[in-house]
Amino acid sequence: MIQQFINREEELKILEERFNSKKPEFIVIYGRRRVGKTELAVHFMRNKPGIYFLAGEKANAENLEEMKSIMADFLKNDEFRMIKFENWAQLFKSFSGKIMERTVVVIDEFPYLVKENNAIPSEFQKIWDMHLSKDEKIMLIIVGSSVSMMEKLLGGKSPLFGRRTAQLEIKPVSIFNAIKFLKGYSIEDRIRAYGCTDGIPLYLKQFDPKSGVLENIKNVFFRKDSLLYGEADFLLRQEFREPANYFAILKAISFGYIKQNEIVTYTNIDKSIISKYIQNLEEIRIITKEFPVTENKERRKNMRYVFSDNYFRFWFRYVYPNKTLIEKRDDMAFASMKKTYNMYLGVVFEKVVSEFLWETKPFRFTRLGRWWHKDKEIDLVALNEYENEIFFIECKWANLTGNRIRKLFDELKDKSFFVDWNNDAKKHYVIIAKKVDNKEIFRKEGFYIFDLEDMVTRTDKNKE
Repeated sequence: MIQQFINREEELKILEERFNSKKPEFIVIYGRRRVGKTELAVHFMRNKPGIYFLAGEKANAENLEEMKSIMADFLKNDEFRMIKFENWAQLFKSFSGKIMERTVVVIDEFPYLVKENNAIPSEFQKIWDMHLSKDEKIMLIIVGSSVSMMEKLLGGKSPLFGRRTAQLEIKPVSIFNAIKFLKGYSIEDRIRAYGCTDGIPLYLKQFDPKSGVLENIKNVFFRKDSLLYGEADFLLRQEFREPANYFAILKAISFGYIKQNEIVTYTNIDKSIISKYIQNLEEIRIITKEFPVTENKERRKNMRYVFSDNYFRFWFRYVYPNKTLIEKRDDMAFASMKKTYNMYLGVVFEKVVSEFLWETKPFRFTRLGRWWHKDKEIDLVALNEYENEIFFIECKWANLTGNRIRKLFDELKDKSFFVDWNNDAKKHYVIIAKKVDNKEIFRKEGFYIFDLEDMVTRTDKNKE
C-alpha cells in the first residue's frame, strides 16, 4: 500500500515531530473523502503504541461502548471493559490514568460522533482542558471527511476553538506524484487519466494499466455499477442536505457559465441566495474563485468561478448530463466524450503547467495565474514583483512544429500589449506544449519553451 503515501512525506514528518515533542498534542486531520487521510493516520501509527477508532453513524452509546472495548484490548484489561462510562470524558480520564507511555489515539470520521451527539465538541473540550492538556502521554488525533463540518469545529464559535495544537488539511497529490500511480502508461496517457481523477489515490487506483486510458475511463465512469459513476453524487449528498441547487451550479460551470450572473441565468437560482451556495462549494474545495493575476486584491471585480478538482469537472461535464444514457447502457455518452476529450484536456493541462512551474521554477516569479480582459485572454501570466519581470505563457495540449510555434509567439506578443502591469517591466514569452520540435532554435532566440519531456526531466531532477 506504499502508493497511498506518494507525496505524504511532509505530513508524516510533521506527525513524527509532534509525537516526539514530549508535549500534549491534539491534532486535527481533515480533507475530502478518498484523499488518503485514514491511510496517513494508520501509516503514522505503525510501530507506535496506539489505538485507532472508526466512528460510525450509530447511537452515541454504541460508539462509546466500541471505543471502550478497543481501549480495553489495548490495555489488556478486562476490568476496564466492565466499567460503565456515562460519557466520553469519563472514558478518557480512566484510560489516560492507566497508560504508561506515549500513546497515539486516532478517532476517524469524528463528524459522525458530532452528528449523533451535538454535545461532543463540549465533551472533548472538557477532555482536553481537564485531562489531556495536563498529561503528555496521549497524542490525540481526530480525522474528518466533512470539510465544512471540520472547519466549523475549528472555528471561533466551537468549544474546541483554540484547543488543537496542530491541523493538517490533506489535499490531493500533485500531478507529478499522481502519475506515479500509473506506471504502465506514457506521460500523455497519465495526464489523460489525471484529467478525470485528479490526485485522489483511490480514483487513480481504479485504472487497470493492462487496459488503455479510454477503455478505463469507459469502465470506471460510464457503467452504473462503477465507483466513479456514483461517487460525485454520493459526496455531494454527504455534504449537503438539499443538493439540487449545488448540482445545477456545478453543471453550469462545467459548461462554461463561470461568472455569477451567467450562473444565475443558467440555473434560475435567485441572485440573493446563490452566493451562499457558491461559498459552500468553495469551502469543500470543488470550485474556486479566479481573478486576473495582475489585479490587486482590493479591485476584484473581474471574478469568475472554475473547478479546482478534475474529478468533479469531468463528472459534471460528461457523466451527470448523460446519466439516463449511461443507465440504459447506451454508448453514445462515451462516444461523445471521446470526441471532445482532447479539447477538455486543454484546461487540465494549464493546471499541470502551473504545478510544473511552481515545482521547478525554470524562471523566477512571485505570482502565477490566468489573465483576461474583455475578449483577450492569456493562459498563464507569471509576475516577478521583486525584479519587475513578467512572463506570458501559452499552454497547448498539442504537438507543435516550427511555423505554428512562431505564430503562437507572435500572437502572445500581440496580446501582451493589453496587459496592464508595470509598463516598464521586462517581458518574456513562454510556450509549454505536449510536444515541441526544435526547441533549441527558439531558446537561442531568447524564448522559453518546454514540453512534457522537459517537464518530467526537470521535476525528477528537482527532487534529487
